[in-house]
Amino acid sequence: MNLGFAAIAASLAALCGLLSVLSVRGLLRFRQSGSRAQLMWGGGLTLAAAAMGVELAVYLGFVSSPILQAYVFFSAGIVGILSLGATKILRSPKVERAYTTYILATSGLVAAACCLTPLPSSMVSGGIITGNPPLSLILLSSLVTFPATAVLLAATVLSLRRSWRWQTMLMAAGAVILGAGGTLYIASFPIALYYAEFLGILLLFLGLISLPQSSPTHAATPTGSNLG
Repeated sequence: MNLGFAAIAASLAALCGLLSVLSVRGLLRFRQSGSRAQLMWGGGLTLAAAAMGVELAVYLGFVSSPILQAYVFFSAGIVGILSLGATKILRSPKVERAYTTYILATSGLVAAACCLTPLPSSMVSGGIITGNPPLSLILLSSLVTFPATAVLLAATVLSLRRSWRWQTMLMAAGAVILGAGGTLYIASFPIALYYAEFLGILLLFLGLISLPQSSPTHAATPTGSNLG
């Protein structure tokens, strides 16, 4: 094992660990506050940690159809679940319920399609998932990623119009970058997802650890207290 290979593997493991910590933190905040947004935020980060774990496993040479199937689903599910934590800012319970139903239904459809569609090891090149899934999975995944990215962008704009705290801006930027990464993967730019995960995770981490701890209203999701 050469030094470069070991360094990349170690960095992927570190990012997976960081995502896991952030997801646990979000779920613990949900337990404390009961905020639906925190639950979705923690759930989205859990999928992101799982996706990073798959990237590490593939880089180490553990490649199989089930692993690749899981990765395609995680790539779509990350942005979909994260976007559910941003719907409260729209301030419309009907829209929130309808969008939640839509994302859960389409995510379930993508999960089923991934399970039923074998994926070849040729999707992996040099330890990196660079190949494209079948067109059917691309189209189904876009039913999740495109609307979810649009919701994250809209929620970010609306939230920043109401609150310009720098912590909120960091977390909003991180959420949007993660969402864009999932969309770029589905749009045949898979390597962009790796970079987007790294930058998005970093921004989310900085935003989370910098949030004031004295007020529960500040312990919010990517778009601040407007989402809690």
